[in-house]
Amino acid sequence: MINNLTEYELYVNGQVDAFRLWLEERSRAENTILAYTFAVRQFYSLYRYPSSSNLQLYKCFLLEHYKPQTVNLRIRALNCYIEFQDSPIAPVAMLRMQQKTYVDNVISQADYEYLKQCLLRDGNHLYYYLIRFMAATGVRVSELVQIRTEDVEKGWLNLYSKGNKIRRIYIPISLQKDTLAWISREDHSPGFLFLNHSGAPVTPAAIRGQMRKFSILYGLNPAVLHPHSFRHRFAKNFIEACGDISFLSDLLGHQSIETTRIYLHRSRAEQQIIVNQVVNW
Repeated sequence: MINNLTEYELYVNGQVDAFRLWLEERSRAENTILAYTFAVRQFYSLYRYPSSSNLQLYKCFLLEHYKPQTVNLRIRALNCYIEFQDSPIAPVAMLRMQQKTYVDNVISQADYEYLKQCLLRDGNHLYYYLIRFMAATGVRVSELVQIRTEDVEKGWLNLYSKGNKIRRIYIPISLQKDTLAWISREDHSPGFLFLNHSGAPVTPAAIRGQMRKFSILYGLNPAVLHPHSFRHRFAKNFIEACGDISFLSDLLGHQSIETTRIYLHRSRAEQQIIVNQVVNW
């Protein structure tokens, strides 16, 4: 029994390793790879082999234990695994989810300006420029940590985005000039722009942790103080100033313009303010 279990574990490990390599060859993001390989391991911990019936049972298990977004993520992972195996098994249907008419947890422009002022006042130039880059370019935090000093000098950089597409990140000229001046003052060596105290590139996890500290230090709502919130801020500011949703979709690296349309709607906080101002009957 132990030998059989060991052989099965070796088989699963081999499958997961090969799947990871297959995903890497298709330039999938590291977070996606981690999520997909976790789902495959979870499936094999419950069922001995993929089949239509086992996949449906796995879907039922997910529905009983997770939120719809997580269910769809795990289903997407297993469907991708079936594609990797070149299996004739039909893909599992995703859950149909109602499109939201608002964006959750977006930092307000006022709180964004307040945070910048606090960081400058306290001499925290690293995070001052870090949040400016997120709010002025719309980069994801995983993309932010890849920015180099050479990119700032050029004023743009190309990154592989979701769907294995090359996406150009533009650095606005005002941000470019300010950042170049900061680099010069700090005598920053060529290479990655955002470095920790040890001189290594700052990590997304460290950025998220620092955001939580800022929410306490500066009395800001922790629900809106996370890296993706600044990407939302960029999108809302851009659509209000420019109105070109197709261009915004390209800038954000969305695979579908339908994903970008949510920024045409107001946030829940904005909706509530308007209702309170308008409804007096």
